Amino acid sequence: MTDTTSHLSTTAHAYDAVAVQYAEFTRTGLDDFPLDRGMFAAFAECTPSTGPVADVGCGPGYVAAHLRELGLDVFGVDLSPAMIEIARERYPHLRFEVGSMDALAVPDGSLGGVVSEYSLIHVPPHEVPSYLAEFRRVVARGGTLLLAFFEAEGGPVTPFDHKVVTAYRWPIDDLAALAADAGFDEIGRMLREPHADERFRRGRLLLRAR
Repeated sequence: MTDTTSHLSTTAHAYDAVAVQYAEFTRTGLDDFPLDRGMFAAFAECTPSTGPVADVGCGPGYVAAHLRELGLDVFGVDLSPAMIEIARERYPHLRFEVGSMDALAVPDGSLGGVVSEYSLIHVPPHEVPSYLAEFRRVVARGGTLLLAFFEAEGGPVTPFDHKVVTAYRWPIDDLAALAADAGFDEIGRMLREPHADERFRRGRLLLRAR
């Protein structure tokens, strides 16, 4: 088993094991996060109607549902079959598929955009460029990418004890540079301080495929 295969299997099993609890934890979705909702609104406005939008690492589907409310043609992909089952039950009007965001089952340039909502955080740092390259492969020129992650707050890329499986905090400039290398230009960014029940600063990058 390769390192990549092992990582994907570990992540899928870890989220399968906590799917019900995770879905309950995220039941209120984005209700308490106005800055995050603002970035999703900007993403929706900036995304061209050249194809659907993929919510990669979609979990129980609340982000995909929010994007649909913003008028986007969206589908969700997640490694965890248990998460996909919950998403399908909660949002039967949307399409959800089991799959890996490093090998999306869509043609080149067929998507108007990709949202990675805290899904890159579990990818070993040396593999992140290949994931960003896959996002660029599937997003049409002029399409958009929205990345959400835990920000390193002045430090380097740092692993931490995520409640589900090991995750990494990223310096926002470093992640923006990798996205640029993959073929994305930055439109804007957001940093917000952690809420009372959060440990780390949150970052978002909104990017356009060139």
